[in-house]
Amino acid sequence: MNTPYGLEIVDNCMNCKSKREECFCNLSAPVLKAFSAISHQTIYPPGATLFVEGQLPRGVFLLCTGKVKLSTSSRDGKVLILKMAGPGEMLGLSAVISGGEYELTAETAMPCQVNYVAREPLMDLLQRHGEAGLRSAQALSREFQAAYRDIHDLILARWEAGQVAKLLLSWTPPASSGAKEIRVSSGLTHEEMAQMIGASRETVTRLLSDLRKKQLIRLEGSTLVIRNRMALEAMVS
Repeated sequence: MNTPYGLEIVDNCMNCKSKREECFCNLSAPVLKAFSAISHQTIYPPGATLFVEGQLPRGVFLLCTGKVKLSTSSRDGKVLILKMAGPGEMLGLSAVISGGEYELTAETAMPCQVNYVAREPLMDLLQRHGEAGLRSAQALSREFQAAYRDIHDLILARWEAGQVAKLLLSWTPPASSGAKEIRVSSGLTHEEMAQMIGASRETVTRLLSDLRKKQLIRLEGSTLVIRNRMALEAMVS
């Protein structure tokens, strides 16, 4: 059965065809069955808010398909997008385990299927199944390492052009390093790109225009074509 967004409805983790290696997707059959029994699958449209920064945690959200923007904001309303979460990622896990507030705001960037688990059933599952506890620890470790790399790059970045180049390269698949041209489709606006690197929209627009003039990239509708990956990598280093 398909939804209006063209996403296949999966009512049970045991029957899911999109399992990922990360986190809870690849649990052993008995533990995955227990996890599926306490989870609730939901389809969200683009622009739906899963949780808000500062909100007390009510549960976690396992992203099955789609992308979710994770952002934080200042008191004056400036928004910084910290990450675009993809399938297989567990959102809100650190807040649920610690009992503190959600650190970020999570908003769907496209139609998404999300598996929601309330806090109390999840904590009970982690206490009863060591395998689930280990997967949670691994997921939190990956979050910490990714946050450390992002902070490192943000503080030590020499210039904004290097940040734009790094962002564009992050959208390319690992196996594309030897390709002459690389086609990517992020779906982000210039404003959202600016929020990801802590710059203004005008700066991002200007830098992308400069990259086009240097023939390092070109645009084909909503698709961005990287014409010279090595030049972009040199801007990052």
